[in-house]
Amino acid sequence: MLAGAGQPAAAAPPGPATQASAAAGRAGSTPPRLRECPDCGRFQVVPALGAGATARCPRCGAVLRRAHHDPLGRALALHLAALAMLGVAGLMSLMTVSTGGMDLSADLLSGPRGLHRHGLWELALVVAFTTAVAPLLRLAGMAWVLLGLGLRRPPRHLRRLFARIEHLRPWSMVEVYLLGVFVAYVKLVDLVHIEIGPALYALGALMLTTVVADAVLDRQAVWEEMERRGIPDAEVDHAAAVRAGPGAGAIGCETCGLVCLPAAADAGPRCPRCGSHLHARKPDSIARTWALVIASLVLYGPANAYPVLTVVQLGAGAPSTILGGVEELLSSGMYPLAALVFLASVVVPMLKLIGLVAMLAATQAGWAGRLRDRTSLFRVVRAVGRWSMIDVFMISILVALVQFGAVVTIAPGLGAVAFAAVVVLTMFAAEAFDPRLMWDAAAARRERRAVA
Repeated sequence: MLAGAGQPAAAAPPGPATQASAAAGRAGSTPPRLRECPDCGRFQVVPALGAGATARCPRCGAVLRRAHHDPLGRALALHLAALAMLGVAGLMSLMTVSTGGMDLSADLLSGPRGLHRHGLWELALVVAFTTAVAPLLRLAGMAWVLLGLGLRRPPRHLRRLFARIEHLRPWSMVEVYLLGVFVAYVKLVDLVHIEIGPALYALGALMLTTVVADAVLDRQAVWEEMERRGIPDAEVDHAAAVRAGPGAGAIGCETCGLVCLPAAADAGPRCPRCGSHLHARKPDSIARTWALVIASLVLYGPANAYPVLTVVQLGAGAPSTILGGVEELLSSGMYPLAALVFLASVVVPMLKLIGLVAMLAATQAGWAGRLRDRTSLFRVVRAVGRWSMIDVFMISILVALVQFGAVVTIAPGLGAVAFAAVVVLTMFAAEAFDPRLMWDAAAARRERRAVA
């Protein structure tokens, strides 16, 4: 039932589908929807939710939907504001440094340009994409989707555009970049004189605005508005899915969450609402995740053994590894910052790899213990991996700003490329892993024991 609201939930359909728990809110006008939990695979009916209500999976605790007041209008205003701030951040200066009568300024793209000058074009592409291209595409695409839904005749490409935008969310790393800039600032204080530029303040405002925009946007409301405006090619019958329940062999779309009945699934391999390919489970999830994890493990050694940067001051200097950078911060008395860098650059990648290996091994062994905890571990692994890019962003800023010839120069090392590859590969591994397989394997093992 609606916890905190005191209203009964709609009756669940026949079969193993159950009613999702909802917290806080007043029932709205949207009819109940059959949803598949993306984390445990359980089908359940999500009731009509009022503003402020949250529906969670009773089995694993995953959030199935959060309802907001005016989720499209407020989200549009915030995304347009974020676009304006991104424009300021891209056109103005981030920081200006000076030493020995020489000045250098850096903007949002100075880091990728500096990395490219040193021959690390792969790293330059990663930094440019995660700090400029992905945020721009995501904000502009979302603003166009929300604007398009307000037109008299919404463009039919909005559904595919919105589906693509969803995949950009993990790769838009403005907040991680800001933390990398802060670490670079601390490292530069003892080397050069620094002046903060307006772009840095714009990035801070952009980060806050983006967080609020994500919080107020109800993505299911966007898909429902598309249905109401007739954008999908085929009519979506939610009532039939609720009546049939999961026993009819329904498949949940991984992109938009629509539950499709076998007849709809057999009509084509794509979701009738968003156009994405339909799969009962992610294809070859275990094999693809193992391949990505093994590649990450191979690169993890070079990432920590090879230098990530070299600081040469007045002709003297030495290469520095990730752990060497942490030691420098400790020797300077910057203990909180040293702990932050150590956690993000050493502990998080290692624990992420250990977590992925543990989930893969447990799934293949069919272990039925602590399923809810392992599902929570998966959410953490998927969420924290991007924060390991702090060191990479810090290096890009240092390379762009500290190029003063014989006075002081900073050059990137091959360890930075290997480390960025570890971060990217582990992010792909987390996306490739299907947590529903853990629950499937445990259920299959219980069935085998029951038969025996």
